[in-house]
Amino acid sequence: MKHPVHVVGIGMIPFSKPGTNPPYTEMGMQAIRAALADAKVEYSEVQQAYVGYVYGDSTAGQRVLYGAGMTGIPIFNVNNNCSTGSTAIYLARQAVALGAAQCVLVLGFEQMKPGAIKSVFDDRPTPFDLFDDVAERLVDQPEIPLALRYFGGAGLEHMRLYGTKLSTFAKIRAKASRHAAKNPLAMMRREITEEEVLSSPLVWPGVMTRLMACPPTCGAAAAIFCSREFAAAKGLDGRVSIAAQSMTTDTPEAFNSGSMRQLVGAGMTAAAANAVYDEAGVGPEDIDVIELHDCFAHNELITYEALGLCGEGGGEKLVRDEDNTFGGKYVVNPSGGLLSKGHPLGATGLAQCVELVQQLRGQAGARQVEAARFGLQHNIGLGGACVVTLYQGGHSIL
Repeated sequence: MKHPVHVVGIGMIPFSKPGTNPPYTEMGMQAIRAALADAKVEYSEVQQAYVGYVYGDSTAGQRVLYGAGMTGIPIFNVNNNCSTGSTAIYLARQAVALGAAQCVLVLGFEQMKPGAIKSVFDDRPTPFDLFDDVAERLVDQPEIPLALRYFGGAGLEHMRLYGTKLSTFAKIRAKASRHAAKNPLAMMRREITEEEVLSSPLVWPGVMTRLMACPPTCGAAAAIFCSREFAAAKGLDGRVSIAAQSMTTDTPEAFNSGSMRQLVGAGMTAAAANAVYDEAGVGPEDIDVIELHDCFAHNELITYEALGLCGEGGGEKLVRDEDNTFGGKYVVNPSGGLLSKGHPLGATGLAQCVELVQQLRGQAGARQVEAARFGLQHNIGLGGACVVTLYQGGHSIL
């Protein structure tokens, strides 16, 4: 039998550009302290810890957590590319749900370098060789950096199939900036217009401008997950719980469908989302607020369709009707998303969790979604993995 899992503490530091950040040890500790203080628990009460990061040496999680206390607990270091943070959440949720632990800490951090993401090891096969083979066959743009080629190629496919305009992706990016302007933890808080997005430097003529891509980012975020019994015994705020969760990886369709959208995870997303809806007994129409993986404006639009927010090919209409922002059907990425809040890989999944917990507690301030009850988190990593988590709020367990 699965035990209910509650999110009782959250913590996050302001995200920043590489070179302006403290070292990962300090960023991680700041997030841990904030999460413990929010939960009103001591580190000595934590029974397990899961630490997510992509660019760092082995056992960097221990290096950070030893600053909070050397209590001898199991510490698991997690790396699943851009879905690292939510993968750590998935593992922590399992530990609590299956009764292996009553109180678990999850931390995500990243200390990134400027410039495009690239492989660190060049003396062995890359985990992206299967992806590269497909991308080279479907998109003949070898001079374009890896991530841009994948997600730009997926956007180009959508444009060719459904007539989606470049200006639609610009609208998504401008929306992200308006949301981030109300988020004190976002890295880029200046509002930008659709016209500014379109006039920013081209990285792929006719397909993508620089402002349609998320920037390299440094930061950290953390959360405390616990059982209902632990929360009740300690008098903790257990209003927010995980109603359902699913994690998926690639199937053969990603590589043999001839679709760039499938290559970048649309199929993984749809499978995970449908599993979550089935487990929770809800549909997309029941979701109030969404934090999804908008590493590129193109991926946000593709993800609308994969999550079932609209039918296939309906992403552009959803954007044009402003059903992705306040006053529409859904509020997508009220935090500003990866495009404006920033994308420190290991911390991204935790930052999404922080935003949704604040929304479901009614603590999001100027970006609060009115009467939010269900929050959906989508976090994806090429290579690949996708985690979709449904949070539910509004019910005190005390």
